[in-house]
Amino acid sequence: MPRPVCLFTGQWADLPLEALAPKAAELGYGGLELACWGDHFDVQRALREDDYCASIWALLTGAGLGCYALSTHLVGQAVCDPVDERHRGILPDRIWGDGDAEGVRQRAAQEMKDTARAARRFFAAAPAEVTAQLARSGRRVVNGFTGSSIWSLLYGFPPNVPAQIDAGFEDFATRWRPILDVFEQEDIHFALEVHPTEIAFDTATTRRACAAIGDHPRFGFNFDPSHLAYQGVDYIGFLAEFGARVFNVHVKDVWWAQHGQPIGVFGGHAEFGVPGRYWDFRSPGRGRVDFEGIIRQLNHAGYAGPLTVEWEDPMMEREFGAREAAEFVKRLDFDHAGQAFDAAFKEA
Repeated sequence: MPRPVCLFTGQWADLPLEALAPKAAELGYGGLELACWGDHFDVQRALREDDYCASIWALLTGAGLGCYALSTHLVGQAVCDPVDERHRGILPDRIWGDGDAEGVRQRAAQEMKDTARAARRFFAAAPAEVTAQLARSGRRVVNGFTGSSIWSLLYGFPPNVPAQIDAGFEDFATRWRPILDVFEQEDIHFALEVHPTEIAFDTATTRRACAAIGDHPRFGFNFDPSHLAYQGVDYIGFLAEFGARVFNVHVKDVWWAQHGQPIGVFGGHAEFGVPGRYWDFRSPGRGRVDFEGIIRQLNHAGYAGPLTVEWEDPMMEREFGAREAAEFVKRLDFDHAGQAFDAAFKEA
């Protein structure tokens, strides 16, 4: 059966959920991946108010929508990062507090644990059709970032001291193992979006991240090819290696130049969408990502979760793009073959 086609609400957090839900349905989506910012999903209200989760479900089902994942990218980023003034703009005041870096990291880690608890309450209140889809996919998911204490050591000059890199992965493991243990207690899976600025940003660092936490069963990935492709990472190969740990999928495209540009792969401290960038995000189907190959590899992996558009195209009006993207994903998806195409030619 077709996988649910959803819209990630992170780029739509300027709209209240009450307005976004019917708009998403009108744009062609069957579900939302709710961001834990704006007013889309409030972790603490979900824990504190007995009727909060039911009220969110009523709003979603009233628009004909489901929800199969929550996302907590912003708070997750602060768990391992060397926190600075930039984080103040993405964190709630109660987590930022006085801005002391270690205090911020500790409060962010506690919020991640609370997010697992809130997710359990939220999905426990889901309507029957959503519960059935969650059973097909085999898991209930919170997507997010981890942050990284060693991202600034990306380029090895002055030459990196190997112990520095080792310490960064140890820091990730020390901070995230207790969080993942709570996810296990609550029967929720955490899906890291492999992404520049995270502890895992390509295939090699993903291997190291998994090893650092002893292949914790609740740790997997939100697969978004756009963050791998422009780096030159084999994103189909990533799926072949880590398919069993792909807990969620974001459909986002990216374009990259086939010739030199004045702004290189590191971004030149330039904003998205400015002329001269080597790469930029594109609405699905308008970049260079091989989504056909991705669907085939997801079928090999047995992935039955949602296909969620994370709509980002700095040069396109978003409602036009989101509508087009929903249509693109619906055309794209197909089931794995039930039998070999040439079975009829074979002798019984």
